[in-house]
Parts: sequence; C-alpha cells; structure tokens
Amino acid sequence: MSDDTAIRAFPALAALIAIRDAGWTFVHRDAVEGVPTQVDGYRVWPGGWIDAVRVRDENDAMALRTDGDEPPGIVWERTGPLTHVVQELLSVPAPGDRLAPRLVKATGPILWTP
Repeated sequence: MSDDTAIRAFPALAALIAIRDAGWTFVHRDAVEGVPTQVDGYRVWPGGWIDAVRVRDENDAMALRTDGDEPPGIVWERTGPLTHVVQELLSVPAPGDRLAPRLVKATGPILWTP
C-alpha cells in the first residue's frame, strides 16, 4: 500500500509517515490476526539521547525523550491524540540545541533498542 493510499484510508497515519521520513525506526510488537495493536517507534541521537513514541490508536499516543543515562532520565513527555503528539515531538529541538530540554523530570525503564 502506498503512503497516499494509507493516508486516504487512515488520515492519522500522516503523522507516523512524517516521523518515519525524519529518520525514525518502528517496531510492531503486538498484533491480533496480523493487525498491529500497538506501534512503537524510536530515534537515537548522538550522545545516547532517545526519542520514543507509542501509538495504540489515533487518540492514544505517547512520546518522550530520554537522556543517555542508566536508568534513562525522561526530559520531555507528551500524551494525547497521535497528530498532536507527533506535532509536539517534531517541534522539540535536537538534544544538542541550546533550547533542548535537559532537566530530568523522572526516570524511565531501560528502553530496548535493536
């Protein structure tokens, strides 16, 4: 299925295509009868910073950025509809930018990345 066909059928997929095109990798871990029930994506930045997104449906998405420490420190996080979460995610400055979030708000679980 082409991107255009997928977006016509499911407009919220445009958000995932936007971050895929920005260099993200996706993992489909859970499926029912071959249909993903959750999609996880991530991007690893230099210095060990990781942006991650989890999508359960178009109205249930979560994104965060962690530092390179163990356990990872969460420095930015959003939840809500997929299009809103991805829009916010794409507006977060790169970790090396002087305006990038750096203050650890919480620690997260160790994130698995291949």
